[in-house]
Amino acid sequence: MRHLLATRDLSYDNALAILDTAQEMATVSDRSIKKLPTLRGQTVVNLFFEDSTRTRTSFEAAAKRLSADVLNFAVKTSSVSKGESLKDTVQTLEAIGGDAIVMRHWASGAAQQLANFGWSSSAVINAGDGTHEHPTQALLDAFTLRNRLYGTEATGKDLNGLHVVIVGDILHSRVARSNVWLLHTLGAKVSLSGPPTLMPVGVNTWPVDVNYDLDALLAQRVDAVMMLRVQAERMAGAFFPSPAEYTRGWGLTNDRYQTIAGTDTLIMHPGPMNRGLEISAAAADSAQNTALEQVANGVSVRMAVLYLLLAGQLGQ
Repeated sequence: MRHLLATRDLSYDNALAILDTAQEMATVSDRSIKKLPTLRGQTVVNLFFEDSTRTRTSFEAAAKRLSADVLNFAVKTSSVSKGESLKDTVQTLEAIGGDAIVMRHWASGAAQQLANFGWSSSAVINAGDGTHEHPTQALLDAFTLRNRLYGTEATGKDLNGLHVVIVGDILHSRVARSNVWLLHTLGAKVSLSGPPTLMPVGVNTWPVDVNYDLDALLAQRVDAVMMLRVQAERMAGAFFPSPAEYTRGWGLTNDRYQTIAGTDTLIMHPGPMNRGLEISAAAADSAQNTALEQVANGVSVRMAVLYLLLAGQLGQ
C-alpha cells in the first residue's frame, strides 16, 4: 500500500496494522525524549489548501517525533495565489525532496488525483478532501474507542459489537464518511442521525442505520455518540430552519446529556466544537468527552501512518 487516501479502500488487516503500530508509537509520548530515529533523512511536506489547527500540527508533531524533516507549505503566500496548478506545485515540492505529501484540499478527490495520475512518486496521505474523506481522523477515532474499551490489552483487537451513533451534518462531513467505512470494516454497528436535509443522497446504500429521532437512538445501548460540527462554510442554502431548531432536534443538549451521563457511553467530537449548537457545555466538559484524547491519539496514529507508508510495511 503506497498511499492512504480513503478508509473505504482500507482492508481489515491494514486498518488493524495501523492501530497496533499506533499503540506502540503512543509509548514514545511517555518518554522524556519523545523521538525515534525511524525516518531520519526523509522529508514530509504538509500541503494544506484549507485552514487547519489539529490535523496540520498533529502531522508535524508526528513527523518530527520520527526524526523526519518537515516542510509546512503556506498556500496563501505561495505561487498558488498566482495561479500555479496543483500538479506543478506538487512536482516543485517533490523536486525539493519531499518523500511524503500530506494534503488537505477543498476539492473532493484531490488526493486521489494526485496519487493516481502519476503526478508524484511520493507517498500521498489524504488529510481531508472536500466532503469526501478524512482517513486519519477516522483512524484516531477508532484508536480512541479501542483504547477506552480494551486499555493496555487493545493490540490485535477490533471494534466488533460496538454501537456508534454519528450525529449532525452528515452531508458535508468527510469525518462521517471515513468513520462509517472504517467502523464497518472493524465490525462496529453505525447509526446516523440528523436533519433529513443533511443526509447524503444514496445514504441507503451505506452500511448504516438512519434514524432521524436522536432521542430514540440514545435510548438504545450506545457505546459512543459522535457529534459533528455544522459546516456552515460549505452550505449554500438553508439546510435547517434555525440554529435553535437544529439544537432542539439533534444537539447534545443538557437534557440529552443527562440520559447518558455517568454511563459507559463515550462522547466524541472531531473539533472544533460549537458549544451551544451541537453540544452543550456540560457534555463538552464531561469526563465522558474524549475530544482531547482524540487530539493526543492523533499524533500516535499519524506517526504509525507515516512509518508504515514510508517504511513500506503496509500490505496491498
